[in-house]
Amino acid sequence: MSDNASTPLESGPGLTRRRILGTVALGAAAAGGLAAGPGSGRARAATAPPDAAVTEQRERAVVIGSGFGGGVTALRLAQAGVPTLVLERGLRWPTGPNATTFCRWANIDNRSAWLTDHSTTPGVDKTWTPYTGVIESLPGDGITVNCGAGVGGGSLVYHGMTLQPTSQNFAASIPEAASLYRDLNQWAYPTVATMLGVSTVPNDVLNADQYRSSRLFLDVAANSGLEPFRVPLPVDWSYVRGELTGQYEPTYTTSDIVFGVNNGGKHSIDVTYLASAEATGRVRVSPLHVVRDVQMDPDGRWVLSVDRIDTGGTVQERKRITADAVFLNAGSAGTTRLLVKARAKGLVPDLPDAIGTKWGNNGDRIYAWVGMNGDPGTRQGGPACVGGRDTQGPIPATIIHAGAPADTGGVKLMTVVGFGIVDAAGTWAYDPNTDDARLTWPATGDAALQTQIAARMQAIAAAGGGMMIDTNAQANSTWHALGGVPMGSAVDLYGRIIGHKGLYVLDGSRIPGSTGACNPSMTIAALAEHSMSTIIREDVGRVF
Repeated sequence: MSDNASTPLESGPGLTRRRILGTVALGAAAAGGLAAGPGSGRARAATAPPDAAVTEQRERAVVIGSGFGGGVTALRLAQAGVPTLVLERGLRWPTGPNATTFCRWANIDNRSAWLTDHSTTPGVDKTWTPYTGVIESLPGDGITVNCGAGVGGGSLVYHGMTLQPTSQNFAASIPEAASLYRDLNQWAYPTVATMLGVSTVPNDVLNADQYRSSRLFLDVAANSGLEPFRVPLPVDWSYVRGELTGQYEPTYTTSDIVFGVNNGGKHSIDVTYLASAEATGRVRVSPLHVVRDVQMDPDGRWVLSVDRIDTGGTVQERKRITADAVFLNAGSAGTTRLLVKARAKGLVPDLPDAIGTKWGNNGDRIYAWVGMNGDPGTRQGGPACVGGRDTQGPIPATIIHAGAPADTGGVKLMTVVGFGIVDAAGTWAYDPNTDDARLTWPATGDAALQTQIAARMQAIAAAGGGMMIDTNAQANSTWHALGGVPMGSAVDLYGRIIGHKGLYVLDGSRIPGSTGACNPSMTIAALAEHSMSTIIREDVGRVF
């Protein structure tokens, strides 16, 4: 059976191929497979009034970005006694039981997207006033990168999969850092798991009717040759139980978490690492601050050109922030773009040639499993609670079931996500017309892995009935951007940019393309923990 839906599917009266494919597109987007639609383009640039003020500001340490790398960095600097400013382009999004902070799937609005005048969710044709929403869809050549925006970064919108790769798979993905794995395994990964309060779905939740699709996936995965497992997640399951008893509005139990979890109980970076950092009194977090450029001044200090914007993207104030140390944690796309610009424009002399190289998509591929024999239910609980490991294929790979909140309209549908180890073949190049960097991703980078993932998906369909549809075939996208400032050639093993004191990269941009058949969050945070222990010991008080 073809994986591009060329074979008709008999699913009952009125379920035409067009209807099925329309449902598939919505279901995949709802499960986290957002991709920029036709003509989406980049988010618009912020605008500045002619009289925007310029403010000079002096800092000891500045962290750019507040996701997994940034949160770890800020906390460990604070605990070392270093006053630290965290710059975040997005908003702070406070949550709580029955909150309305984030938009829901049934009423997608401008809170879903970063400074665009229209929806970038496939199948959702809406226009609106641009807003500093939680997801930026950044189109490149060959792929669209989805990036989180907000205090907490990508942890606001990810499903929460907190997976640690094996030593062998870690070394296959990041050979330059293979020697670090013993320390990572002994204390860095466990530290992250503790900070995020990680646990797997408990039996009483998994046995609830809302999690029927997860149980179905586990059964079929085992019969298809995968090694089934429960996914570690940073979730307080009392909130899920509260939804099951009617105490809270359904959010987890309907997988309505694509744009953030309104009920709370998700241990995202803003309520874990950053909250602890701010509690020290040494860390200030400044939302709605967009870093445009980083440069070195004649005295070897770091100067940031920063726009303070409003929620519509209009610049309210221009800042020139001078710092002794800058920690770039704006994510793979954000950090790489800043450094590619800095090198092309001569803002930082002698930046390594490797900047802008070794980018990858972690092998992301989203499939819709349609018309299976079992009943997955009309609404499917989340986050992504269960998965299966491919222990037989030549390339390490993982398959995950992610629930989707979209109404399937009678179509039996499940979203299944695959990822694994890829060749970090992507590159970024400066475009002077936009004063930005643009990504090029060749299909060869993950071709071998995608052939294997397609075979695994077909094996699932063979074991459980129905068919698999590759939702990325027409609009390729990733949530797991990695690389662009690779370890070994652009930064050392501790995130120091080679040849430049006081300039660090501790986010996913230093990881070349994939994280050992796991989603990247835990490895990004663990590497940041490991690097900060060395930076605090060797650089604090000496370099800054």
